[in-house]
Amino acid sequence: MAQRVVVDPVTRIEGHLRVDCEVDGGKVTKAWASGQMWRGIELILQGKDPRDAWVFAQRICGVCTTVHAITSVRAVENALKLEIPLNAQYIRNMIQGAHNVHDHIVHFYHLSALDFVDIVSALKADPAATAKLAQSISGWPRNSTQEFATAQKKLQAFINSGQLGIFGSGYWGHPAMKLTPEANLMAAAHYLQALDYQRRMNKVVAILGSKTPHIQNMAVGGVTNPINMDSQSTLTLEKLMYIKQLIDEVGDFITQAYIPDVAAIGAFYADWTQYGRGVVNYLSIPDMPLDTKGTVFALPAGYIDNGDLANGFTPIKDFHDPYFEKGVKESVKHSWYQGGKGPLHPYDGETIPNFTDWQDDGKYSWIKSPTFYDKRAQVGPLANVLGMYASGHQRTQFWVNAVLDAVSGHLGSKVGVDALHSTIGRHAARAVRCVVLHEELQNQWKLLMENIAKGDTKTFNKPVFPKGEIRGFGFHEAPRGMLSHWVVIENAKIKNYQAVVPTTWNAGPRDEDGNISAYEAALLDNPVAVADQPLEIIRTLHSFDPCLACAVHLTDTETKSHYQVKVV
Repeated sequence: MAQRVVVDPVTRIEGHLRVDCEVDGGKVTKAWASGQMWRGIELILQGKDPRDAWVFAQRICGVCTTVHAITSVRAVENALKLEIPLNAQYIRNMIQGAHNVHDHIVHFYHLSALDFVDIVSALKADPAATAKLAQSISGWPRNSTQEFATAQKKLQAFINSGQLGIFGSGYWGHPAMKLTPEANLMAAAHYLQALDYQRRMNKVVAILGSKTPHIQNMAVGGVTNPINMDSQSTLTLEKLMYIKQLIDEVGDFITQAYIPDVAAIGAFYADWTQYGRGVVNYLSIPDMPLDTKGTVFALPAGYIDNGDLANGFTPIKDFHDPYFEKGVKESVKHSWYQGGKGPLHPYDGETIPNFTDWQDDGKYSWIKSPTFYDKRAQVGPLANVLGMYASGHQRTQFWVNAVLDAVSGHLGSKVGVDALHSTIGRHAARAVRCVVLHEELQNQWKLLMENIAKGDTKTFNKPVFPKGEIRGFGFHEAPRGMLSHWVVIENAKIKNYQAVVPTTWNAGPRDEDGNISAYEAALLDNPVAVADQPLEIIRTLHSFDPCLACAVHLTDTETKSHYQVKVV
């Protein structure tokens, strides 16, 4: 007889996600994913000056604030058909590159690795044996006996205090945990080291964006970073060289710790290439524009139909590509909004709340259900890496093959690209995307320096808003996948604004035709060994890196107050 398992809330994510599963015979047979907060930013933006939209839009999330700021200004610039200076493109590219690298390191080590790594088991490890194991995998200089002994003492201090803190609420000792004590200690030590490396990448965002989260340097028409090599109050040579130092310091950690760790854990948990496949229509967009119009990109992408990299790939070419613009719709048939009009294009999208309580066959989420040409699609690092791979992007192909070769070496048998369509494959893809982005981040710094050396210091073009109605969209390949903002502007005021975010694509409820989302599809056939400790369900959900704060936004419908800050 089927048993209902409810995970509410799913922890170690951004926002409030509830997942219900029917489990029969030790496997998930039916799943529902639900966003438990209401979305409201789109209504707040109506009537606002389009130049200010990015300031509000980046409050959609408390983590990925930069991505909404960048996507918002791109949407307004798209409506105006406004070019931006080359320096502004490079600075935006560096911000998004640093933010993505920071985010991917945090996601693997601090949000999801603990689904596979048993911290308590690490206390039983021999630090010398751990060093021998780690050194057989990688030449990372911090794989020493002393480093692992120090990390073990820190873990023991948590245990002795009786307060596990960041390691609390884990399913330690769960039968699905397979790593040896030494492998657990190696991963735990890298967890602690990763805290410092993610911080260094975030400093790059803070220097260029003036602060983080919630950068302050975006503008419709460019960025507000004045470039003057002789003024300490602007973007100087000293600051640019420090940025390069920070970027360079993180590279070895990615290639000598992150990549080898993912390959090793992927080999230990090779059976997880059989779970979490889900929806295999993949949607990603090109990013890191290299010209003022957004027609040439460092990182290509597009749509892959039914996982067919050879024959199912259609490129998305530029910031104005009608193929992308015409393909997106959202349904609210199973969402807590007024509907009845069928799926709507974002330009015509409506966000009118209509809560009905949970209904298995009716409405059960605040998240809408996007489709691309009426098909469900998966977005995220896996979609992006497969899109770049299908596009022939050489560095992506190199790193995909390098990771798969490393896993194959651990297993003693060949592992192909098809293994990426899985729970563990999403982690491998995120690691590949991290190293590719880091390499491109170094290139963007070089391009900015070369352009400044030519005497070009321009960073802003003034926008001019016409009378009447104009429409535009902006997209960006964010850490959790393809993000798009859609704006309708009438007489220089926002008439309608819709954000179709990565977690909306992946976590939406059933669509207009009853088709399930990427989360719901990926959970089917997942094993569940212990119903009241659903570690396996969490593993697959975390592989997507859920961000419910992006997908829905909290508001109090009784008081109309979003939050209060008291200064005493």
